[in-house]
Amino acid sequence: MLVEIWSDVVCPWCYIGKRRFEEALARFTGRDDVTVVYRAFQLDPTAPPGVATSVREVYDRKFGPDQAVQLIDRVTTMAAEVGLDFHLERAQRANTLLAHQVLWLAEQQGDQEAMKERLLRAYFTEGRNIGDPDVLADLAAEVGLDHDEVVTALADGRGRAEVAAQIQEASALDIAAVPTYVFDGRWSVPGAQDPETFLRVLERVAELEAAASEPA
Repeated sequence: MLVEIWSDVVCPWCYIGKRRFEEALARFTGRDDVTVVYRAFQLDPTAPPGVATSVREVYDRKFGPDQAVQLIDRVTTMAAEVGLDFHLERAQRANTLLAHQVLWLAEQQGDQEAMKERLLRAYFTEGRNIGDPDVLADLAAEVGLDHDEVVTALADGRGRAEVAAQIQEASALDIAAVPTYVFDGRWSVPGAQDPETFLRVLERVAELEAAASEPA
């Protein structure tokens, strides 16, 4: 079973959803037959490259100061419920295109999940600038990618076309918000669902696949 997860590395619900899906997958008896791949989606493709802005400032402009505080408190509390330590007071919002290129590079080398986890922790917990090529190369090196190769790839635009194609595919699939989970290219589940919901979906998709493979 292929599970494609469209998400962005500055999306709090994507990180929370990641933990909830991981819990469901750990409880799924067919987990060894599941392949998980992360696909690119940008919450704010108009964010200027090379510029980092505090999340609080971004939220203040978008929602107003009072709602911004409430939103930050809410997602921080929900993150803690799944074992995540959010520090949005230090998070820096940046254009995520380069981060998605690094995720694409990690996928080619077989360790995309570790790269995804490292980027999310860097943004939500450590306040790192995930729009900075040097920061991205350092983070990639921590999970086993070659630092200099990542620097060169980002400068050369390697993976940019593939990332753009993933973003276009999201549009073609009518994915307008993230996270969105697509099972075997046919069943779509939006949002950071609870583990029980994810588990039911995994079991149902497995049942449908098994029925489809039975001889007529």
